[in-house]
Amino acid sequence: MAYQSFEELRVYRLAETLVDETWTIVLEWNTYARDTVGKQLVRAADSIGANIAEGCGRWNHQDNQRFVRIARGSLNETKHWLRRAFKRKLLTEGQVALLKPLLDELAPTLNAYLNSIGRAGSDNQ
Repeated sequence: MAYQSFEELRVYRLAETLVDETWTIVLEWNTYARDTVGKQLVRAADSIGANIAEGCGRWNHQDNQRFVRIARGSLNETKHWLRRAFKRKLLTEGQVALLKPLLDELAPTLNAYLNSIGRAGSDNQ
């Protein structure tokens, strides 16, 4: 398998899009919401892409897989904070409609990427 930088990975680009959209939304919140839910949400979403990138730098399939599993945990944490934000009326229906397709695509893409790591001749997602 030819080396692909993390920036070229579809799964990484999806994670970037998710956190960029999330960041834009959180910036609109009042100070209290940003300091409580907002910071946790952005940190969790940032962690998805950061762990994908860190795993790519390990040059060891087992380490890479471990970091992708951590990214998967961060995705679940992001979903938790988004649910809390929606319940607390910090997210509009339109914002949910923007973020939901990203979440729906990122989860299986992350799993497919995890499954592809270490397989000879596989293409990264």
